[in-house]
Amino acid sequence: MKPPNLSEQELVAAAKQGDQDAFETLIHLYEKKVFALTRRLCANPDDAQEAAQEAFLAAWQGLPFFRGDSSFATWLYRLTSNACMDLLRKEQRHQSAAGPSLDDEEVELPVVASTGDPHAEAERAELKTVIEAGLRALQPEYRTVLLLREIHQRSYDEIADILDLDLGTVKSRINRGRKLLRKFLLESGNFSGFSTSKGTGEEGCR
Repeated sequence: MKPPNLSEQELVAAAKQGDQDAFETLIHLYEKKVFALTRRLCANPDDAQEAAQEAFLAAWQGLPFFRGDSSFATWLYRLTSNACMDLLRKEQRHQSAAGPSLDDEEVELPVVASTGDPHAEAERAELKTVIEAGLRALQPEYRTVLLLREIHQRSYDEIADILDLDLGTVKSRINRGRKLLRKFLLESGNFSGFSTSKGTGEEGCR
């Protein structure tokens, strides 16, 4: 393995020259995040594992052509998202969560801070489970942008780069996805008591 003091740029440069140890170090740095994304995007653990392996293989094969216009992480997220979308298209089993047309109000996902109270923690765990179910019910284009934004904390610009979308489309999908998820939570009876906040959607554009 490469010495830990090498920068990511140096690791990428070495990996582009065919250094497998450097590539393995890069994968070690990001494998947890990649698997976290594939587990939420894919229908089952086997598909998630397959998508992650496809992303890593695509990264190894594509490294000689990686120009560094975006960060290695952003590029790897893009490959991971593409691998998941390919599997979802093949299966064609995703459920549509589209409902009646909604207005353009910005709705944030409900967040419950940890309090240490056993009852509150149980409710928090229950809400997390319901949110996961709601995300799985969303169409892939909405699920993907919400996961990248809310779970992986990527900026709007990064998401646009990862998914090869224009910024307006990213904002629109995040806004729509939040509303569809909120609708799911309301219908499941798990949204009452949690506040929503309004925003312009610009905070992630930096």
